[in-house]
Amino acid sequence: MMIESLIIFFGILMVIAALYAIHTKNLLTAVIVSGVVSLLASVLYLLMHAPDVAMTEAAIGSGLTTVVFLYTLKRIRTEKEEDDNG
Repeated sequence: MMIESLIIFFGILMVIAALYAIHTKNLLTAVIVSGVVSLLASVLYLLMHAPDVAMTEAAIGSGLTTVVFLYTLKRIRTEKEEDDNG
């Protein structure tokens, strides 16, 4: 019963975080919150006894994807500043 309650709780948190990521105006916040959604998904996979899927989701979904998005966001801001100055 406790595991089912945790699964429901993390599922609700995922939906709330995903809706927040969709509706926020700040791109940095949206990227970070989408990483949190992925991290919560990896916790859910772990609770459902799928540790291999949980590790993959944590490494690729939460880790690598968030880093790539943050790098891309930084590059876009840098190029925009260069365009504004020159």
